[in-house]
Amino acid sequence: MREPGDDKPKEECGVFGIYAPEMEIARLTYYALYALQHRGQESAGIAVSDGRNIDGHKGMGLVSEVFSVHQLEKLNGKMAIGHVRYSTTGSSLVANAQPLVVHYQQGMMALAHNGNLTNAYELREELGKDGVVFQTTVDTEVIVKLIARYRRINLEDALIKTMLDLRGAYALVIIAENKLIGVRDPYGLRPLCIGQVGGHYCLASESCALDTIGAELVRDVEPGEIITIDEEGLHSRQGLPSQNRAGCSFEYIYFARPDSTIDGINVTESRRQMGIELAREFPVDADIVIPVPDSGMSAALGYSEESGIPFQQGLLKNRYVGRTFIQPTQEMREVAVRLKLNANTRVLKGKRVIMIDDSIVRGTTSSKLVDMVRRAGAKEVHLLISSPPVLYPCYYGIDTAEREKLIAAQMDIEGIREFTGADSLHYLSSEGLIRALNGSSVCLACFDGDYPASVPSTKGGKLNLESC
Repeated sequence: MREPGDDKPKEECGVFGIYAPEMEIARLTYYALYALQHRGQESAGIAVSDGRNIDGHKGMGLVSEVFSVHQLEKLNGKMAIGHVRYSTTGSSLVANAQPLVVHYQQGMMALAHNGNLTNAYELREELGKDGVVFQTTVDTEVIVKLIARYRRINLEDALIKTMLDLRGAYALVIIAENKLIGVRDPYGLRPLCIGQVGGHYCLASESCALDTIGAELVRDVEPGEIITIDEEGLHSRQGLPSQNRAGCSFEYIYFARPDSTIDGINVTESRRQMGIELAREFPVDADIVIPVPDSGMSAALGYSEESGIPFQQGLLKNRYVGRTFIQPTQEMREVAVRLKLNANTRVLKGKRVIMIDDSIVRGTTSSKLVDMVRRAGAKEVHLLISSPPVLYPCYYGIDTAEREKLIAAQMDIEGIREFTGADSLHYLSSEGLIRALNGSSVCLACFDGDYPASVPSTKGGKLNLESC
């Protein structure tokens, strides 16, 4: 869950799948999930199959906390899928951890999901009227039940019928019937890529997971595409027609690991370009440029490169603070920020400082960081953000605050500047962001409210279904 002092939106989860009969698939999946740990730290799971039976293990916590060597040694098979998860509501239950493994008339199936169904409430009500019983509070189970309902036809056809019912964002990995399947929603809202290792194929939310296990990135799964991997190799089928491509812009701004490449765009380079565009749009007379570690690093380097203002590490990150440190009391809430970041007084004292961050959501952390830099002796603190103001919530698999808690939805830029205590505040424009992404078509809904896919109905909130 969100820690005090943590003012960033959260990714819901990450998925991985591999079909490799001659390889240690459980260990490879473990390492891949380790590389995807930034996408979810609340639970982790792996399911393996020998083509007939499916076995698995999942639990609450980090990948390293959920799995031991002994547990991995017991997970044998020719294919595997894995999942790391971040919960969006308070229901932190092992039953909601993934992959979900189910028995149904045609055998067994395991499924892991990244994203959020915007019509999950309606689908769950419809299935419930038909007598379908649910064991979890995650929207992923709705997908599983739909596939089972349509399973009188072959699995790929059942998936297409399921995709016709689904609204929102999803990247799926599935093992069943001696095959591994990957599916991406028609807008490409959530990422999914294909890799190859030792002559075998795998699927992952990000290419950094492929790098970790020594796999080569083949390509991204296309929007609406169904990828089937079996003993004969890789097969592609267009499940639904591709809609206007709308990959998540926040993957490039903040979520994805810097060493990943998503839909042909390298994350580090895109963030550097955001900094370059920011310098072109808002030149500031200052002595040094500093990043808010770590997500502001590449943008700050780009700003420094374009402006000629020296780059310095004015804020230093404590690498040993994990998610489990003892939380401060309400009266000491600012300690949570100082535990993670500390100002480098020698660098900051007497300087006019440009501080680069990737986004402002609630604004609470930004105000503490501006104050920290000022207390370290900075003469001026100019806060520059390498994305537009976050004005609207995300419904496609990212945990942003409700709109009334988004500071940019409640205040104008001058009001936010006063709230943070900065001498000036500047946001990258949407046009600058698109230029930094090479003109790519991405989802900007959290900035402009133009949602590419359907959003949940108001009654859907009553059930409080969790995404992932």
